[in-house]
Amino acid sequence: MPIIKSAKKALRGSKRKHVFNLRRNKAMNETVKEIKKLTTGKNKAEMEKLLPKVYKTIDKAAKRGLLKKNTAARKKSRIVKMIKKAV
Repeated sequence: MPIIKSAKKALRGSKRKHVFNLRRNKAMNETVKEIKKLTTGKNKAEMEKLLPKVYKTIDKAAKRGLLKKNTAARKKSRIVKMIKKAV
């Protein structure tokens, strides 16, 4: 445990950021899972409706530093590829 006052403050901030990052990561993973589940059903209209939501969550994760820029681009690319392959 931190002893110095500034270290205690940094720990509190770190815990708060950790919660936000977990929430963003969970949201991103859930939307990706949702669209992957739809690829088995082969419902193109629903997948295309969900695509902006998936893009938004991935972009937010990249913007906040959860993902690197190229990783986010790769994820988006693979999702579109998966949709095209399913239909």
